Amino acid sequence: MAYYSTQFNSIELNATFYQAYGKEQFVKWKEKTPKGFKFFPKIPQTVSHLKRLNEVKNLTDEFCLSVTGLEEKLGMIFLQMHDNFKPKDFDRLEKFVKEFPKNTPLAVELRNAEWFNVKADFEKVSELFKKYQVTNVIVDTAGRRDIIHMRLTTPVAFIRYVGDNHGCDYSRLDPWVERIAKWKKEGLKELYFFLHQNHELESPLLSAYFIEKLNKKLGLKLHIPEKPVAIKKSDKNQASLF
Repeated sequence: MAYYSTQFNSIELNATFYQAYGKEQFVKWKEKTPKGFKFFPKIPQTVSHLKRLNEVKNLTDEFCLSVTGLEEKLGMIFLQMHDNFKPKDFDRLEKFVKEFPKNTPLAVELRNAEWFNVKADFEKVSELFKKYQVTNVIVDTAGRRDIIHMRLTTPVAFIRYVGDNHGCDYSRLDPWVERIAKWKKEGLKELYFFLHQNHELESPLLSAYFIEKLNKKLGLKLHIPEKPVAIKKSDKNQASLF
């Protein structure tokens, strides 16, 4: 974590998806990172996958209380639903969003294509997110175009970009630079862009390419990561702007 935070300004904290941590652990993570670093902890799989948002208020409240250990370094809490969580389960999602602790930033990733294939379903969930200021996660995965969308429900863009360790991973990033520039002109306040590769040694290379493009297009001075000898598989690379 200490080295990672010298190369990137944020991290998608997947460890919290698999294991419960007390507030003291979040405090330790906070203290190991420099000023301005942000964490994006993922809600535990017990909530999203095992209980499927059914009667999870207490578990969610406990998680959010522990996460307060990050203090000002909390970027946004991240809920990733199972692939088989569909529009028929909307009532559970609605209840979860309504009961989620107020003034705690939340992003939600829906992974089943049915949410996006039927306009009425997509509009319904988008309106729910807008009403409760929930950020709608956008996923761009190599070889899968059925779940990508361009709907922002808050002035924040949360994008998860998944490559395939192929040359096209680079060319697929170019349109994102143009899209982000367009959104910024239209009032985008924050951008969180996570880059994932199957072989993590390739992630810093892809991140460097993307950050160089963004710096040039938007006149930014984001740090360009070095090419490390090795990276732990749990590390996910992200560029956070604005």
